[in-house]
Amino acid sequence: QVQLVESGGGSVQAGGSLRLSCAASGRTSSSYSMGWFRQAPGKEREFVAGIRWNLGFRNYADSVKGRFTISRDSTKNTAYLQMDSLKPEDTAVYYCAAAYYRTWPPSSYEYAYWGQGTQVTVSS
Repeated sequence: QVQLVESGGGSVQAGGSLRLSCAASGRTSSSYSMGWFRQAPGKEREFVAGIRWNLGFRNYADSVKGRFTISRDSTKNTAYLQMDSLKPEDTAVYYCAAAYYRTWPPSSYEYAYWGQGTQVTVSS
């Protein structure tokens, strides 16, 4: 079992930055990945970024490439999402998730463990 606790959400003006953190408890493996998803009001949850835990490979949604950076600190079992050049359309509840996947990158349905979510609001 994996338990995830997010922190770092908040409100910021367009063009600003925020960093989200996700502390994980539980066992990792060579096929373990952590990721970030978001859900805006009235929209479906969407993938934002993922990182392969052991080798650090990363993948991103096209909408955030060049603006968001996912990273991890293995010693702290924590993943981060650095969000720069934020736009109003980035406003959403952001969820941390973890997956034990078959092949990299994992499909969204393979993310079986979820945090409680943290609100990010970007004003224009």
